Amino acid sequence: MQLGTRWTAGDEPPAAVPAAMRAQIAAVEAVTPADQFGQPAPRWTLTWLEGRPIAELDTGVIVMLDEDGRAIVRHDEGDGFG
Repeated sequence: MQLGTRWTAGDEPPAAVPAAMRAQIAAVEAVTPADQFGQPAPRWTLTWLEGRPIAELDTGVIVMLDEDGRAIVRHDEGDGFG
C-alpha cells in the first residue's frame, strides 16, 4: 500500500513524486495564472491507482504516467492541457 500526499503548487514536490512527473508538474505550474484575488495557492494531491501515481491540482489538471512511464497532462475542462 502506498499513501498519497499533498503539497502547495510552487513548492518542491515531495520525494514520493516520481522523477518522470516532475517536469510536467513544473510546466503546469508555469502556465497556471497567479491568483489575484487573495485565494490560497492551489494544492497538488498525489494518489496511486493500480500502482501508478496520479498528481491532481485543485484546478482539475492531472499529471500521470502512461503505460510507457511517460508523464502526460490531462484536464477535463478542455483548456488546452493534454
